[in-house]
Amino acid sequence: MNEEKANILLVEDEENLHETLKLNLEMEGYSVTSAYDGNEAMKIIQEEYFDLIIMDVMLPEIDGISITENIRLNNNDVPVLILSAKNAGHDRVLGLKKGADDYLTKPFNLEELLLRVDKLIVKNKKMSDKDFTLDNYSFDGNTVDFKAQQVTLQNGSKVELSKKETMLLKLLVENKNQVVTREKILQSVWGYKVYPNTRTIDNFILNFRKYFEADSRNPKHFHSVRGVGYKYTD
Repeated sequence: MNEEKANILLVEDEENLHETLKLNLEMEGYSVTSAYDGNEAMKIIQEEYFDLIIMDVMLPEIDGISITENIRLNNNDVPVLILSAKNAGHDRVLGLKKGADDYLTKPFNLEELLLRVDKLIVKNKKMSDKDFTLDNYSFDGNTVDFKAQQVTLQNGSKVELSKKETMLLKLLVENKNQVVTREKILQSVWGYKVYPNTRTIDNFILNFRKYFEADSRNPKHFHSVRGVGYKYTD
């Protein structure tokens, strides 16, 4: 295991199974947060970052498939492993269609579950840690040198970027024309697991507008999407 524990949300209403899974996951070195019904799970997902969600289908309040669908509609790309007593092919297909990354039917082999958990977390970490493919990026007469953490503006002047500014700029450019959620930014750039109420990202976006926008009040490139996140367009 990595020095930093992977964070798992375990959503399962059957207490004996829940405690067995929690104990075994913690023995593997994971940090486990528990939820026993759909409403509780939805609330926790909005407040914390997870490396993986293990989701039962048959839950009180809101079922696991609906929660998974909601996660994806909110542009949250956390891996989801569905646990279900339903083993028919169409149930599995429905779970995967709604956004699950894997689907395991009950009863299951504990060792198999732990292997699938490890594979999903490792895969997600590799995707999150992938290096940006460009050393330089140009738009609107501006050139960003990511390695040097420096920008050459269209008027020829140079701006030194902080490490966090460089990381945020990379993340936004990498996801060009797509909304990047505040949660994903905080986790990717700052490493927060529980999100503080700060204007940290807003201040960085204001800096980008000051550097790159002809009219910072009517931005062309760096946009805030109220209640969701931020978007870069070229």
